Order: sequence, then C-alpha cells, then structure tokens
Amino acid sequence: MRAAPTILHLDMDAFFAAAEQASKPSLRGKPVVVGGLGPRGVVATASYEARRFGVHSAMPTGQARRLAPNAAYLVPRFAFYRSISEQVMELLRRLSPLVEPLSLDEAFVDLEAGGVADDSASARAAGERLRVDILATTGLTGSVGLAGSKMIAKIASEEAKPDGLVLIEPGTERELLGPRSVRILPGIGPATGEHLRRAGMTTVTDLVEAGEDELVRLLGRAHGASLYRMAQGYDDRPVVAERDAKSVSVEDTFDVDLHDRVRIRIEVERLAERCVGRLRASGHSGRTIVLKVRRYDFSTLTRSETLRGPTDDPGVVREAAGRLLEAVDTTGGVRLLGVGVSGLADYTQEDLFAQADAAAAGEAGPEAAPGGGPEAEAVELVEPAEHGPVERHWAPGNDVRHAVYGAGWVQGSGVGRVTVRFEEPWSGPGRVRTFSVDDPELEPSEPLPLVRGDAAA
Repeated sequence: MRAAPTILHLDMDAFFAAAEQASKPSLRGKPVVVGGLGPRGVVATASYEARRFGVHSAMPTGQARRLAPNAAYLVPRFAFYRSISEQVMELLRRLSPLVEPLSLDEAFVDLEAGGVADDSASARAAGERLRVDILATTGLTGSVGLAGSKMIAKIASEEAKPDGLVLIEPGTERELLGPRSVRILPGIGPATGEHLRRAGMTTVTDLVEAGEDELVRLLGRAHGASLYRMAQGYDDRPVVAERDAKSVSVEDTFDVDLHDRVRIRIEVERLAERCVGRLRASGHSGRTIVLKVRRYDFSTLTRSETLRGPTDDPGVVREAAGRLLEAVDTTGGVRLLGVGVSGLADYTQEDLFAQADAAAAGEAGPEAAPGGGPEAEAVELVEPAEHGPVERHWAPGNDVRHAVYGAGWVQGSGVGRVTVRFEEPWSGPGRVRTFSVDDPELEPSEPLPLVRGDAAA
C-alpha cells in the first residue's frame, strides 16, 4: 500500500464496440454488439447504447438479439483492435517503464516508477493528460482509476466509467469498501458470492466482522486469508512490466450437479467460446487445449490436447474440448467444468485443421444488417490463378473497397447479394449500396485509421 495514489488503472470504454462506432459514423450513438454471430456465438463487447437493453459481454448472441433486435451485430476485427491497443500501450509506456497490460484494453501503470507523480495532484494531472492523449491519438475514450494499490485503482476506474477519472485517497480504502457487495473484491465470482451469502455475508464489512478464521473455514487457507486482507483494503501487489501470460482459462461451478451428457457438452462448448474471447482479447493464440472436470465427489480430472500450431479459432478450440470430454467419465454428476488454452503465442497458425474452415463459416453464421433481421451468409468463391478456389466471406462489419465508391464496410449479406455502407471514420454517415457477391469491383480491404493522417491500421 502506498501513501500516494500513484498506481493508475486504465480501462478503455466498451473498447471493441467503441472502435467500431468510431470507424463507422452511421453507428455512433446507436446500439452495437460485437461478437460471434453463429448459433453458438457470444457477445464480446456491447456499446453503452446496447447495454441499456440488458446486453452484456459473455451473453449468448441469440439472447442479445432478442433483447436488442435493432442493434448492429458485427464480427470482431481483432487485428484492428490490436493496432489501437498498441497505440494506447505506447502512451502508457511514456508515463512509466512499469506497465502491466491485462488485455488489449486494460493495464496498470506505476506512475511513481516513471517519475511523473508522487502525490495526489501530480497523479491526477498525469491521469488527465493520459485521457486527453488517448482521445487525440485514437479517437476513443478511456476511464482512469488512481489509488495506492492495484485493487483500489481498478475499482476506481470502474466507478469512473464511462470517460472519467476517479482518484481514491490512500487511507480511505476501508470506508470505501465497507458497504459494498462482496462481489467488488477480486476473486469473488457468482459461486463464491452465493456461498458467502448463504453464510450471511453480503457486504465487505460482513467479511471483516466474520474474521479471518471464519473465512478460512469457509473458503480454505489461501483464499480465505487473501480475501480477509483485501476486505480490509490491503493489497501490496506490485505493477509487473509486460507480464507474460502462461495460459488463459475460464471455468464455472454449478449450483446443481450436471448429469445430462448433452447438457455437459453444451456447457463445455460455451466455456470454449468464452475462453477464446479472453484469448483474443489478450492478443494471443495457443496450441494446448485443456479440459478440467470436477466430479460429484470433488475428484478433479484434467485432460489436454496439443495441436500442431497455435490457434485462436473458436471452432478448433470447441472441437478439441469436445474430444477431450469424450474421454472423461461423468457418471454420478459434474459440479465444475473448465476450458483453458496454454502454450500461448502472439501469432496464429492458419488452417490448422480442415474443420477450422467449416467452423469459421459457422461462426460467421446468420448475418444481420444494422437494424435488420438475420439473413443467409453470402460467400463468394474466388479463383486465384494458381492456388485453387478461396472463400471470400462478406461478414458484417468487415472492411471493403469498391473501385468506384471507395472505402466502406459490409452492412449485411445474403441470397447472393452484399450490402455496403460507404463512409470513413472522419466523414458523416455514408450511403448504402447493394452489389452481387461476385462483383469484381468490390474487394476486402484493410481498416482505415480512426484519426486522419495516421498510418493505416
């Protein structure tokens, strides 16, 4: 814990959706959902306009469509998001040599190590400058939290959303945390939160009053002791520069043991989708797929499969996790499932398996134009001179360029037609035109920069 609020936490606001709105003027101020569009797709990010309808990340896309049928549903453009993230991380590194990225849109910064802040006034000034620089460089907004520890700085940035700055003075942590829900503390998810609720603990003050021994009895030595310290506002974790993640994983504990094999398979596939979402958000791919199964008797089984090269394809991860499940006996019931990816890399082995192509096509799924209903996917087979047929997908949100009309993006496609809106990040809302999917004057394109004059993303 520090005597000055010199630990900064930056969290970009609705990052993927905000980047799409910034690059597509016709979507500004409108609900936008970015994620998998197939029948098993999940929401990666929802704009604040979409969140008003109840849409949130990790929600099945089908459910999101029911809540916000008139939103724009777009496939992610991860290379584009990574290019923006690199610009933001460079701004952070100008503040300090100690920058700890957590994902493409989130990081801790040790301002004291960079010599830019040693008290509240200088820390606030550094945070405000950063917000101005991010907007000028990327056209996007970020929320900043400042505190004497990483835990409190992250809480502060959440309170600052959207597009704000909150500074929490060291020494006020217990007063801040006391009346809050236990879920505000790191490491308390839905299952642990419910376990604590049944024990009569719903606020952070309840945890402090229960005492360390009781938390250890309920949650185990390591988790209970750590939670007791955090409940009192203690967090002395340092900012670690360029932390290298070794794996990405997600898991769920079920209130009632799962017995139905089909339901178990569905849950594994859902976890695989969520895991790939986190994997892509971290800017990685991986080659080892891990399945974790905790059975009714608390015995835990772990199975893994190593691929020929790293992937971030949801279909590949989903199928591998399914194969691993086939080798696990779930008789008697399952209380926890987890899917992880290890052997991380910062590149992807394309076309790892034949089924990856089919999975990618399925992931694009039924496409929808903003404000419209689902339509069939339009795919064009292009015949290169020497390499045989290659599929060209007109997925909603992807960049295109027309020989006559210039830069645009796919608004929707189906039944052999593709609808394109022609506009640029710095223009007003553009006109919509429809073409045949095999129109020779229409080609996929690289994203335009969000700020005029930047190098292409």
